[in-house]
Amino acid sequence: MTNRIRRMEPKDREAVIGMMRTFYASPAVLSDGSEEIFEADFRQCVSENPYLEGFLFEEDGVVQGYAMAARSFSTEFGRPCVWIEDLYVRPEYRGEGVGSGFLRFMEERYPEAILRLEVEEENERAVHVYRKCGFDLLPYMEMKKTCSL
Repeated sequence: MTNRIRRMEPKDREAVIGMMRTFYASPAVLSDGSEEIFEADFRQCVSENPYLEGFLFEEDGVVQGYAMAARSFSTEFGRPCVWIEDLYVRPEYRGEGVGSGFLRFMEERYPEAILRLEVEEENERAVHVYRKCGFDLLPYMEMKKTCSL
């Protein structure tokens, strides 16, 4: 069997948006998302957007999950920052190293960067994986404001 991580392509739309619906409806994510947001995110992942990358995890052509990563710069750490925005592994592939394999892939892809992600405290399985992969808890309160267009 061959595991691989590759960039999302337009042909992946149905599979990715289906996984996004499942992910955003789960307790792993606070917001519910929307079809409009899912479409916009996917469109940006397969475009020439310099800030957002979309990845698909496959084994012998079978989709195991997806991830999205947003690139920026952290003035707090004085180096590039990559936010792992979405990291979803289909239930039947959890515990097989798919998610941790993606985190290693990102470390190799961006060796100079700070990798950041959000996780719900109740998502103990994900917290365990992230800690095992070297992520530390940051004691931040996050705030947001949605600006109108």
